[in-house]
Amino acid sequence: MIDHISLTVGDFARSKAFYEAALGAIGYCVLREFGGDVVGFGVPPKPDFWIRAGQSNTPPVHVAFGVDSREQVEAFYTAAMAAGGRDNGKPGLRSHYHPDYYGAFVLDPEGHNIEAVCRQSSDFPGEKE
Repeated sequence: MIDHISLTVGDFARSKAFYEAALGAIGYCVLREFGGDVVGFGVPPKPDFWIRAGQSNTPPVHVAFGVDSREQVEAFYTAAMAAGGRDNGKPGLRSHYHPDYYGAFVLDPEGHNIEAVCRQSSDFPGEKE
């Protein structure tokens, strides 16, 4: 089981603001900060996603956050796009991964592919799968 992951970002302030908005939509918040250049996000009480200032990871990485509902996937995408993310896959069913795989992909300010994914069956009335 993965305990936590961290990314190094070139523009710390911009990335921190992006993640506060995007991850806030799925229940994450800032839980720890160190020295003004390291921040840990998570669902209280434990941070499990960290960013730190430095030379951005190369190549960019892919991080997927599991969520409990398709509504949270939609909320993540909306918040991430409003916070300066770039579309890398609108919310939708991706049954080639798994029959109930509903995800959204956004490139963060550093070019990392950040995803929210729900593997539950449809919770959107009338949605055709």
